[in-house]
Amino acid sequence: MKNLILILALAIGFNAYSQIYDPVDWETSVEKISETDYILVVNATIEKGWHLYSQNVPEDGPIPTTFTFETKDSAELIGAVSEEEGMTIDDPVFNMRIKFFDNKTAFKQRIKVLNQELSIVKGEVEFMVCDDQRCLPPDYVDLEFDLTQAVSVVGNTDEAAVATPAFGNITEPKNDESASKMVSDDADKSNVNSETETESKGLFGIFFIAFLSGFAALLTPCVFPMIPMTVSFFTKQSKNKAKGVQNAIIYGISIIVIYLVLGIAVTAIFGADALNAMATNVWFNLIFFVLLIVFALSFLGAFEIVLPNKWLNKVDKQADRGGLIGIFFMALALALVSFSCTGPIVGTLLVEAASKGGIAPIVGMLGFSLAIALPFALFAAFPGWLNSLPKSGGWLNTVKVVLGFLELALAFKFLSQADLVLQLHILEREVFIAIWIAIFGTLALYLFGKIQLPHDSPLTHISVGRLSLGLIVLTFTIYLIPGLWGAPLKIISAFPPPLDYSESPYGVGNSKTGGGSAAVQEELPDGGHLLAPHQILAFNDYDKGVAYAKKVNKPIMLDFTGWACVNCRKMEQNVWVDDRVLSVLKNDIVLISLYVDDKRKLEDDEIVESQLRPGKQLKYIGQKWSEFQTIKFKTNTQPFYAIIDHEGETINEPVGFMFDADEYHAWLQDGVSKF
Repeated sequence: MKNLILILALAIGFNAYSQIYDPVDWETSVEKISETDYILVVNATIEKGWHLYSQNVPEDGPIPTTFTFETKDSAELIGAVSEEEGMTIDDPVFNMRIKFFDNKTAFKQRIKVLNQELSIVKGEVEFMVCDDQRCLPPDYVDLEFDLTQAVSVVGNTDEAAVATPAFGNITEPKNDESASKMVSDDADKSNVNSETETESKGLFGIFFIAFLSGFAALLTPCVFPMIPMTVSFFTKQSKNKAKGVQNAIIYGISIIVIYLVLGIAVTAIFGADALNAMATNVWFNLIFFVLLIVFALSFLGAFEIVLPNKWLNKVDKQADRGGLIGIFFMALALALVSFSCTGPIVGTLLVEAASKGGIAPIVGMLGFSLAIALPFALFAAFPGWLNSLPKSGGWLNTVKVVLGFLELALAFKFLSQADLVLQLHILEREVFIAIWIAIFGTLALYLFGKIQLPHDSPLTHISVGRLSLGLIVLTFTIYLIPGLWGAPLKIISAFPPPLDYSESPYGVGNSKTGGGSAAVQEELPDGGHLLAPHQILAFNDYDKGVAYAKKVNKPIMLDFTGWACVNCRKMEQNVWVDDRVLSVLKNDIVLISLYVDDKRKLEDDEIVESQLRPGKQLKYIGQKWSEFQTIKFKTNTQPFYAIIDHEGETINEPVGFMFDADEYHAWLQDGVSKF
């Protein structure tokens, strides 16, 4: 009776600021392959505007969809849970490339029954959903599969069973649902268009960077001298100018084809999705780090990366054949001969494209090869332009060295990603920035002629171009220095570790509490900690936070948040930093942050039965706070802020995501004044 009253109260007790969301419906069915083999099918229907995330998401992303099955000794799981292709885009909430599902999707798990008396298989799905502005806490739904109601699969072959699931078998809406189906179809088209546009922008960025990298490769000692030699060959060996231009164009197209084949091969061998998974994997990040270090040392002159001579000899012989085949092998010879300069750049591009997934490696190679091929075709068409080219000389090696320093700096980005995932705290923010200051400071000294490397020509004077580039690098180096003392460094925010992953998350020289009310205390109160980088005294334990609030006689702000709540971080990084807001959070209230996705287990004596789902136990800290929020405030979205008194009663109307600092400050002041 008590549970019924609670559920009725939740159903009718909504007010202007609260709402409970339940955007995913789960249904189960069973497909029979043979007398012992079955496929457990889980269908998810998702409300318009919400996203259900894949089983595989990057580190620091949303909670992945996870299935567990209770088979004991009666059945055996075969393989992993398969899922649909879904959508993989640059997620606007998490600001990372994530795979998710819209509208409806299905998951399938194959099992082998060991006990013929088994009729019911039970399981559970843990999942997380977000829309474009908010995320719900992780939820858990019980699943039940009735093997006696299994539908036989046509063909009954093992190959059919383990192949990509026929997700078209998802039950379609009945006739009386045709209107909602039309809305869903329109939403599908809208989502696809939006996601396609986002993905196109990402691919265009890859193309543009690759195109610029191709031009940088042109200015290296291995490629630049080849331009006049190659163009001269085509113009002299051709019967007329038109034929020479034609051959040069074919030569340029051959270069594009060669690099495109490389991009296609990488995508085909590893798979589009596998590249993205590799880019977020600790060990592959370490491998990328080592590769870029090797490439950088090669550019700096420690050694040259060369291909076997027998490869070059075979290609040279084919190039002598003439005709289209000869021209193609001339282009291949260029690619192989210049590998010591272009190889590191191509390798870096493929590594960066891997983090985008999909066809990014192909797009990257298209941009790179186009930049390499264009000059050959253009100078063949207009040979007079060759006179305007600068002469080969020591400046070509300078370009190569500059690229080496850039490769060296980029390498530490991948090492940092691995360190963040493993939480080793070896390459914290200050160390990363110090390394970059050392790298770019050394580059500035090199450009000013204070340092010489093995393959440099004697430097009698500094050109205006070299001086200008040196000043730019020196300015950037000076810009990095305040980062050691906690400056945000917004220009390079995507590269170093976050502000709270630091030896001094409060800034070097700043006190722990930053002048807040706890500054007079030598030790933090029981259960209290300092929330970096704002230096706000906060509690994650409700009872300890309330006890401290009573002691200092201040109101309480409940902050329902999540480790995977990106909008929570946006509020903290963009609104809480406002001087007026920060002053209230430090001095006028007691902050209690309750993480609804905290996966730590509750103590045995704290495990209780859910009031919202009778028969279900609350096993995790996050489940406890999520249910607390739902029951007390009749909402389950984050971020969610409520100012309460010492008896737990709300003082003013709670709020959610509020990106306007003025409005948020006014709300805080209203709550404090009413306490």
